[in-house]
Amino acid sequence: MKVILRNDVDGLGRKGEITEVADGYFRNFLSPKGLALKATAGAEQQADAMRRAASLKDAATRADAEEVATKLVPMRFTIAAKAGDGGRLFGSVSAADIVAVVESEAGVELESRTLDLDAPIKDLGEHVVMCKLHAEVAFPVTVEVIEE
Repeated sequence: MKVILRNDVDGLGRKGEITEVADGYFRNFLSPKGLALKATAGAEQQADAMRRAASLKDAATRADAEEVATKLVPMRFTIAAKAGDGGRLFGSVSAADIVAVVESEAGVELESRTLDLDAPIKDLGEHVVMCKLHAEVAFPVTVEVIEE
């Protein structure tokens, strides 16, 4: 069955794409969740409009992400934390802490989920955290943790 995706669906396609799926998959999953609709002649025209709108929005989002990246990459952000012997922190520096310092020092609002921080930072020193604001724009943010 040919369907038009109304939203991005992992493993299937992006918003506005026309794709072939099993009848049961459409009937039991895609349709009840409002993720897709049957591909008719009128719906295909609507899908073209959805693809154009998504493309324009994606280009604008990417441009904004690249602008933020050019501003943040050369900067170094400093976070003061209490530490014990050997440079181990008593607590940790989380993604939320990094977002707060970036906002206060650079005036750029990020979300914690955009930072690729596997585990909180627990040591003094310089750390590089990857930030992904767009599917095609990822850049490093340099964070230096110093003793308070």
